[in-house]
Amino acid sequence: MKRDDIIEYSLDNHHSEEDGVKIRKKIWFVTALLTIITAAEVLLGVFWGNMGVSWAIVKSAFIILTLVKAGYIVMVFMHLGDERKAMRWVILIPYAFFIMYLIFILFYDATVLYNVRMLFGL
Repeated sequence: MKRDDIIEYSLDNHHSEEDGVKIRKKIWFVTALLTIITAAEVLLGVFWGNMGVSWAIVKSAFIILTLVKAGYIVMVFMHLGDERKAMRWVILIPYAFFIMYLIFILFYDATVLYNVRMLFGL
């Protein structure tokens, strides 16, 4: 028995070739941008000692690049980029503060643990 409540979405699309080119161009741009950011993170992680950059700057760069990449992924793949600018900021700013707070906690606890280990000679 053939069902009449199923819509064949592949036959119902009415996109022009210009729309297809635009979509493919956006996909390639997203892929290239995320690849470049990831490559920059990897190269910075591998060669930071040879570049004469302090570890604090490297950590800050990782945090900033990760936040940029995460924000861009949310904007593109969760379609937040199609929303109004105020809506984007309302969603992205609390996440950025939350991530920075978690990083602060991580660094603070690591410093306390280091000081305790030095105090007791562990």
